[in-house]
Amino acid sequence: MSTEQREIVLKTENLRKSFGSLDVLKGIDLEVRKGEVICIIGPSGAGKSTYLRSLNQLEKITSGKIFLNNELFLHREHNKTVHRIAPHKQKEMLLEMGMVFQRFNLFPHKTVLENVMISPRVVKKKSKEEAYELANKLIERVGLADKKDEYPSKLSGGQQQRVAIARALAMEPLMMLFDEPTSALDPELVGEVLSVMKDLAKQGMTMLCVTHEMGFAREVADRVVFMADGMILEDSSPKEMFENPKHEKTISFLSSIL
Repeated sequence: MSTEQREIVLKTENLRKSFGSLDVLKGIDLEVRKGEVICIIGPSGAGKSTYLRSLNQLEKITSGKIFLNNELFLHREHNKTVHRIAPHKQKEMLLEMGMVFQRFNLFPHKTVLENVMISPRVVKKKSKEEAYELANKLIERVGLADKKDEYPSKLSGGQQQRVAIARALAMEPLMMLFDEPTSALDPELVGEVLSVMKDLAKQGMTMLCVTHEMGFAREVADRVVFMADGMILEDSSPKEMFENPKHEKTISFLSSIL
């Protein structure tokens, strides 16, 4: 099945976000299809992270619509909510989006295994045995089976970020949001995190990644979205984006970093 034929799992229409008089998002229209990997690139201050945080309600949008699995999840206009699904349904739908941040946000007093087990136990009410089995599988999947009893302080930044990915996967989400997951890492540790993300992509995980790793975007993405000044200025295949960018700001940005 071609990407265009797959079902749309996330869509935003005219998404806007202002902080006081500062317009950070200026009408973002984007569709994400099942199994698609989309990388969002662009300069600092473009609104990339704010867009991701708006999707899972860490930021309250000013205006626009968010659809999840073809259902209108939220509609706001001029800072007022026009439509919102029922609270219990909202919680269920938000759990469909796993989020990995720049900082790892692990519980320092819990081991790797405990960090990965906690959300399935507390939020999804899985039994201790179910959560334990799932956590072990995911920790092995991110290559840290030998570290499962360690505490975060004993891990490198790359290892901590891999635990954070396992923790997000433990909620068994339909899609994963990555907010510059390698930006806080030393250069020699970036590859191990990108390797885990590449494996996820190969296994068909729907992924929306804000990243400055252009090699990853070129190799793994189905589409690359260029954002600047709170707007999407280009949305194309990696080949088209990196070899034949159209907008002058895209050309300027890519020439400055490649």
